[in-house]
Amino acid sequence: MNALTFLISTLFDLYLMVVILRIWLQLARADFYNPFSQFIVKATHPILAPMRRILPSFGSLDTASLVLALLVVIVKVLLLSLIAGAAINIITLLVFAAVTVAKQAGVLLFWMLLIRAILSWFNQGYNPIVMVMGQLTEPLLAPVRRIIPPIGGLDLSVLLVIIAMNFINILLAQYLPFWAVI
Repeated sequence: MNALTFLISTLFDLYLMVVILRIWLQLARADFYNPFSQFIVKATHPILAPMRRILPSFGSLDTASLVLALLVVIVKVLLLSLIAGAAINIITLLVFAAVTVAKQAGVLLFWMLLIRAILSWFNQGYNPIVMVMGQLTEPLLAPVRRIIPPIGGLDLSVLLVIIAMNFINILLAQYLPFWAVI
């Protein structure tokens, strides 16, 4: 039972991160010809193509991708509830799905910032994954760099954004009961 729960959680969480990356790539207008971007597009396109015929986009927000992210969480929770034999409340499930997508987007951002910072120490030359990470994280880091520019070649923007994210995470965990559980 634990092995099946682990497998379901892991597979759904990984696909949720791919869907969140798809939303994020479109919002950041990242290079879709990048090999990493192409992987994300090809992994989500079979499900998103039919959904886009029904759900229109609002500006730069792809509502089909957002609905898919919510559906991934809902199906995951339904499967895990079925395995555990737990009761399901629809309203709680919808709120939980929205909070989970927001929390996973924050976790993904944290890891991308951390990986980008570590790779900046070793990266020499062009790397497609580093380029996409730069395109995705630069909209958050550029405003911080305008306030606190690099000091002696040391860029503190990543550190400050991670501290701000942890502050927001702790603050929200106090007021949203679902936030701390995820």
